[in-house]
Amino acid sequence: MDMLRITGLQKRFGDKEVLRGLNLLVPEHSIFGFIGKNGSGKTTTMKTILGLLKADAGEIIVNGEKVVYGQTATNRYIGYLPDVPEFYPFMTAPEYLRFCGEISGIKRTENEKRCKELLELVGLGDEKHRIKGFSRGMKQRLGIAQALLHHPKLLICDEPTSALDPVGRKEILDILLAVKEQTTIIFSTHILSDVERICTDVAFLDNGVAGIQGKLSDIKTRYRSEEYQLETENDTDMIILMQTFPGMKQIGRNKITFCESDYTVFEVLRFVSDRHMAILKFERLEPTLESLFMEVTRK
Repeated sequence: MDMLRITGLQKRFGDKEVLRGLNLLVPEHSIFGFIGKNGSGKTTTMKTILGLLKADAGEIIVNGEKVVYGQTATNRYIGYLPDVPEFYPFMTAPEYLRFCGEISGIKRTENEKRCKELLELVGLGDEKHRIKGFSRGMKQRLGIAQALLHHPKLLICDEPTSALDPVGRKEILDILLAVKEQTTIIFSTHILSDVERICTDVAFLDNGVAGIQGKLSDIKTRYRSEEYQLETENDTDMIILMQTFPGMKQIGRNKITFCESDYTVFEVLRFVSDRHMAILKFERLEPTLESLFMEVTRK
């Protein structure tokens, strides 16, 4: 089942067309990497999903229900973490979560239990200080706890790791992995290494449409490179190979690459074998998200 389905979504601000018929399918219980450059329309898409922006055309379905601008019925399925979450600085983390639960109508005993569970989940169970003293990473973790308070079926995170140091980024990514079985996650980002670490599905947003989308493993298979990397044990063998196969390129100490369109794997391996060259590594290069993203944005 698809937790989110977007069909033909269009949105214009003045003479700038931000979304140009966006189609998106987000499978249930996936961690969906929504990838795009700054200004590509990621946040516009999310605010339209939340009913905060009115689409010029298109349809959005969340958990089988149509999203209607200005109405919040479908938001009962959604938890949202903005890129810069705001809090009451004079409150502590438990006070803030309990307050959110109270205004959401959660029963007191259930609210206390849920707040405690979530604070433990995000690593703030023993935190007694007021929020005004929290680091950016701590605020992001509290924001995730607040977004998960009402057991959402869809968690939308807008650039949750963009301003964090490596430790803070790892903490947020670990939390998202931990809640995957409880909810479907849309993870908007331009940090491709984060996507490769946790995402099961991806979409590349460029020029208002999704250029490539689907399961990350399937995409890497579909766009599998014909480029190979070879590492020799010594400089002499590397030089001989590059002289024999002029299309090879050096990429590091004793490391060279070549494309199968220039030389077949068998002719290179036959040459290496006939001359008894010592090879430390020979592998087909997998496409990276960076290379795929560059391919999409160059079109």
